[in-house]
Amino acid sequence: MLFRDNIMEAIRQGRVKLAYRRWKRPSVKTGGTLLTAIGLLHIDEVTVVPESDITEATAKESGFPSKRALFTELDKRPGTLYRIRFHYGGDDPRIALRENEKVSKAEMEKILKKLQGLDERSPYGAWTKRTLGIIAKRPAERAGDLAEALRIDKDWLKVSIRKLKNMGLTESLEIGYQLSPRGETVLGAWKRRS
Repeated sequence: MLFRDNIMEAIRQGRVKLAYRRWKRPSVKTGGTLLTAIGLLHIDEVTVVPESDITEATAKESGFPSKRALFTELDKRPGTLYRIRFHYGGDDPRIALRENEKVSKAEMEKILKKLQGLDERSPYGAWTKRTLGIIAKRPAERAGDLAEALRIDKDWLKVSIRKLKNMGLTESLEIGYQLSPRGETVLGAWKRRS
């Protein structure tokens, strides 16, 4: 579920807590969370609604200047109309995680086991250590260039690096990636074991 940049700050400030989307099936669910560019959103309710649910007032509550402007956006996609109620839940928890470079022995075992699982389920074999290693050597390099060097599909690599980011091991830059302090600790410990 994406939001326009001009609505993101209003969400952070608590002025926008409502959205409408047309979906073939919802991409969020009641009780779930959503990571966005501004942080974490808690999804309070996802409900199928008729178009009559949208009024001038609810359009403005969802961050649009008018009902017409909201429908102009909604009509770009087919699907069922959903109303989503949510609230801002704070900063992205991955930020604190990636800055935490102190990793206990038990935590390190858990991280390495998870990385091994990612490797085992991959069509490219053991990719996690190689990927962390190349990001360490070549920060801020385009995903396409990293993929070519690793001999991995670019789109697959981008999705997979997101999994490393969710573990607090990498950070996205304007172009490319870099290891987080936590990622450097994990890679260093991993190399020492080899």
